[in-house]
This record gives sequence, C-alpha cells and structure tokens, in this order.
Amino acid sequence: MNHVMDRPIWRPWWHKRHWLQLGVAAGAAALLITAAFILLGSTERSIHIAAAGLTIARVERGAYHDFIPLRGKVVALNSVYLDALEGGRVEHVLAQAGDDVTAGQPLVELSNTELELDVLDREGRLIESITQLQAYETQLEQNRVANQKALAQINYDIIRLQRTLARRKTLAGQGLESVEVKEALQDELDHELKLQPTQDESNRKQEDLRLHQLPQIQSQLEKLQQDLRITHSKLDNLTVRAPVTGRLTALDLKVGENRNRGERFAEITPDTGYKLSAAVDEYYLGRVRSGQSADIELGEQTWPLTVTRVYPQVKDGTFTVDLAFEGPTPQGLLPGQALLGKLALGADRPATIVPVGAFLERTGGDWIFALTKDGRCAERRSIKVGRRNAEQVEILNGLAIGERVVVSDYAGLERIDRIDLK
Repeated sequence: MNHVMDRPIWRPWWHKRHWLQLGVAAGAAALLITAAFILLGSTERSIHIAAAGLTIARVERGAYHDFIPLRGKVVALNSVYLDALEGGRVEHVLAQAGDDVTAGQPLVELSNTELELDVLDREGRLIESITQLQAYETQLEQNRVANQKALAQINYDIIRLQRTLARRKTLAGQGLESVEVKEALQDELDHELKLQPTQDESNRKQEDLRLHQLPQIQSQLEKLQQDLRITHSKLDNLTVRAPVTGRLTALDLKVGENRNRGERFAEITPDTGYKLSAAVDEYYLGRVRSGQSADIELGEQTWPLTVTRVYPQVKDGTFTVDLAFEGPTPQGLLPGQALLGKLALGADRPATIVPVGAFLERTGGDWIFALTKDGRCAERRSIKVGRRNAEQVEILNGLAIGERVVVSDYAGLERIDRIDLK
C-alpha cells in the first residue's frame, strides 16, 4: 500500500531557480536600456506653431536712435498760491475757479471780531506812544527857543547897560550924577557879561543834545507809524485780493465757514506760459540731464523742447523732469493736458538692431528664437543686448546681420528649445 501512494511531484519551469534568474536579468536589462535612452537620447524640447501666428523680424545694420518715449503733463510755468493772512468767517465769495482776475481784485471777504478788537487796542497804544514822542519833540523845540531868547535878552541887556553907563560916566564927570548910580550900573553890566558865556555854553550843549535826540525820535515815530499801518492792514487782510493777474485755477470756499490763518484759499496761474512735467523710468536717471532735447507731437506739428530741470528723487520707480518749449508755446494748451513725445539721450549711432517686441519681457534680452537658413524652424539662441528704446533694441552679440528672429510674445515658450514652423 505504501508503494501505491508514493509518486514523484514535478515543479513548473517558472518555479525553477535558473528561469527566475533569467527573468530578473532580462527585466534589469530592459530598465537599463530605457534609462540609457532617456539619459543619452535627444533632450531637445520642440513645439509646432504656425508661422502666421508669430512676428518675425530681420536683424539689420542701421542707425540706433537713442531716445526714450515721453509722456508729459502740461504745467503752468508759474503758480501763485493764495493763503489766508488772517483767519475768520467767510462772508462773501467774489470769484470762482476758472475766472480771470486782475492784481488787487477782491476775491473773498472775511470777518473776525476778535481781530478787530485787538487792532483797536493796538491802535490806541500806538497812538498814545506817538503822541508822547511828538510832545517830547515839541518840548525840545520850545527849550531851544527859550534858550535863544534868554541869550538874546542877556546880549540886549549888555548893550543897553553899556550905553547907559557911558552916559552916566559923562554926567558923573560933570558932577551931575552920583557915583553910586554909576557903580550900580557897572555891577549890573559885569553880571550880564558873566552870564553871557554861561548861557551860550548851556545853549550849545542843549542844542547838541536836541540834534542828537531828534533823529532817534524821528526813527521811533516812523517805526510807530509803520506799526500803525501794519495794524490797520490786519483789517485790510480780511479782504483777500489777487496778488497777480491771471486765471483763478482753484478756489473752494463756502459762505459761513471758518478758515484759520495760513490756510490755502486759492491758486492763480499768471499768463507766463507753460512747461511740460514728465515722469521717466528710474533706469534712465543717470542718463537724463539738463539741456537735452525732446519733442512732442501736437496735432500735425512737432514742437521742440529742452530739459530744464531733473529732480533726482525716485518715487514709485520714476523720477520727474521739467521741459521748456524752445520757441513759442503752442496755442490752446490746458493745465493737466497729457502730451506724448520723445526725449533724446544721445546722438544717432550705427548699430546692429532688431525691432522691440514682446519677447523682451519674457527673456530679459538674454535669448531669442532665431530662424534657421531654410526657415522651417526657429532655434533658441543666447544673445547679449545693449541699449533699447521704444522701437529698437541694440544687439551686441549672438546674432548676425540678415538673420531672422521671432520678436512676438514668448508666453509658454520659456522651456522650449525649437519651434517647428507650420
């Protein structure tokens, strides 16, 4: 019975070790072949695009126009700001924005009770000081007159006594006059003669003092009079007047509102012409300077300008330049009007150039798609660019004259090496 149950068991061929080893080896070989194909094979990435969907330009040798586009705003050459010299309540608004005004024309009338009371108080004190100085000046003049009268009286008395004494001496010599009378006259004459130099010296000193004080008094009086006029003008300042002739370009006041001292009321643009104020990209800050030429197109005419001032402060990636018209200012300009033109940074020079295109935004000027000689495809090529303007870009290296390149937008082509043209 044991003999009947015993029989040999055969294993399938795939369970045998040598077939398993052969299978593993074959799989590894296949993986190696695949990896080698991936690593060593062609890695060029290409795309098919219709030629009509691309903008193709030719590399040329020509004059590079060294300019940048200009967008300027018309600004008045001069603007006069009108501020409140004195605060107060707005009583009357006599002009509106857009009106043409003349110098001295009333624009706004204010009221300020506190200021009026203060002016009256100052006027009273100033007038009192002026009155005191004038009284002192009058007193000095009266003293001068009194001193001259006193000296004149002494001189008169001396002459009178001398004549009387001469007559008395004659009568005394004839025995007709007493000696006591003659001696009394002599004593009186001697007294007057002694008073004369003293009075004369006193008059001289007081006159010197008067002449020294008079200019000081006049100066103080003039200053007080000036202060009085200034005090009066504070009330005049409640009527705001146009300082110059021109156009009232800004005025925003309502009757009844209160405005503080120093607040801006209005802006007046005198008829002195216009200039152009333009924002320029900060990339050109080192190349823009005063004296450079520019032009704008207005209607069918080109108007030349000159850079008059460069403001070096950079804000939001731009800086500001002022430009003045070289000749007469175009008629019909309005403040705030936008004008387009070109700003020349240098003279025209020969260079290898291609037209400016959207490709620069994607490549930064580091590479470009250049067409092959047969024109069937465009291959990615490294280049080096130099100057650029709104119309041209200078090619320093990587392209030859006569070659054709793709200058349209490279959106989605950043990782592509070849474009097959359909």
